[in-house]
Amino acid sequence: MTDSVPSFPTSLGMSTTSTISLLGKDLGTELMGQVGFSEMAFWLVTQQRPTPGQVRVFDACLLALADHGFTPTAIAARMTYLSAPDSLQGALAAGLLGGGSRFLGVTEDCGQFLDREIRALETLPESDGDWDALAREIVTRERARKAIIPGLGHPVHKQEDPRTPALVQIAKEEGTYGPHLQLFLAIGRVHPDILGRRLVLNGAGVVGAALADLDLPVELLRGFALLARTAGLLGQIAEERRRPMAMDAYLLIENNAVFVEPENGGSDVRH
Repeated sequence: MTDSVPSFPTSLGMSTTSTISLLGKDLGTELMGQVGFSEMAFWLVTQQRPTPGQVRVFDACLLALADHGFTPTAIAARMTYLSAPDSLQGALAAGLLGGGSRFLGVTEDCGQFLDREIRALETLPESDGDWDALAREIVTRERARKAIIPGLGHPVHKQEDPRTPALVQIAKEEGTYGPHLQLFLAIGRVHPDILGRRLVLNGAGVVGAALADLDLPVELLRGFALLARTAGLLGQIAEERRRPMAMDAYLLIENNAVFVEPENGGSDVRH
């Protein structure tokens, strides 16, 4: 009796001795030179080829998150490259590992938050006034829970995050302005009266809303943020090679380190 051979189905990449295929299409003759990288990333995840309008919005989202200067993710990548210049992958990974609740992760947090609220509705609001009423309920509830609404506030941009109106405009132009962005903007309109202060709708949050409106899986939104930041980190490492700063940062900390007594007084307690 012959043992059956297991199969491992995939709709992604396959190769033979003479061909490489992706999504069932020949890589060399049907994809290369005809499909852009971001278009392919979208296609791989959704298994559907995006429209030109969806690609434009998706590109804008990736661009919005690519690089923000000397953020912790960029510094981590540069410092790791200083320590191990033979490990480019280690430097990139170090920067990506810093993507979390304070940096980059807000994209996923906001997208999931909005998506939960929208999925709980029996019918979608029809007007801005209806969206505002829903937003008031949400913000009031979250305030009572002392919970933070993802996407509200930014450490640098206090009046307006320039990415937010730009991305909303692009989504409207391309017909992808949907319920996630509508609810996000409504939260932006109503929260000052409830919280007693005005917070900007930040770029990471609006990206999460825009990606959710593209019907991308909200469970994977952080992955798209990391995809975008990979390009920025590669740029940071390239600049580190041209214009090094990691050694100066390291020496600044090293030369200004000050010893303080341990909090427990330095006692040596043995059991």
